[in-house]
Amino acid sequence: MNLIRREMEDYRVLLRNIPSLVVSLFIISVIMMNLLANKELFNTHYLALDCGFCLSWVSFLCMDMICKRFGPKAAAKISILAMTVNLGATLVLKLLSLTPGMWGEYYSTGMSEVNDALNATIGGCWYVVLGSSTAMVVAAITNSLINHAVARRLTYGGFKAFAVRSFVSTGIAQFLDNLVFAAIVSVHFFGWSWTQVIFCSLTGAAMELLCEIIFSPFGYRISQQWEAEQVGEQYIRYREDQERAVS
Repeated sequence: MNLIRREMEDYRVLLRNIPSLVVSLFIISVIMMNLLANKELFNTHYLALDCGFCLSWVSFLCMDMICKRFGPKAAAKISILAMTVNLGATLVLKLLSLTPGMWGEYYSTGMSEVNDALNATIGGCWYVVLGSSTAMVVAAITNSLINHAVARRLTYGGFKAFAVRSFVSTGIAQFLDNLVFAAIVSVHFFGWSWTQVIFCSLTGAAMELLCEIIFSPFGYRISQQWEAEQVGEQYIRYREDQERAVS
């Protein structure tokens, strides 16, 4: 019980200190990429990508920014929060998709099949939710731990250090994210081959990493601004006090 109380207090202090905009962007990107995972971007013999890849890099950039300022535990906790909100949003969408009303697209086409397809897509499938949630949690924890481990071994700072720790952690974590999701969902329900799974995981991670490389200077400037303005100082002091108390 004491552990639960400490963790809940940690959450309370963290959410009171972390910038709400980055948390909101994180959560929105997770919800949107899980919805877009229902649609293939393209599918060839050796490579297949879903549309969720177009946004998944956003959540990893947010995690890297949070990890740099607030630490790996904070980044992992915000990731878990995002997945919890995503599960809640998925439940709401599922329940509303079961209502008897028609979507607007039905009235423009007059086809009940269109309405049924929209209900099935918006309502989501249990295996997509399971796959995306499992993959995101595994990747988020991996990303935070690797980011922190790399940072502790660097002998230099500045943007170069931020880039190295972000690119290494994102590349590995994105590969795991893609691999876990494809192994749970794409192989069994979309008919992907294992060749597609491996190539998809590697190529998808490379594409997402490229997006992060492009936007990482923006993320670095924001994290530097947080430090200059002492954003989250209360949480950082709280974590230091907790670590001293445990030791």
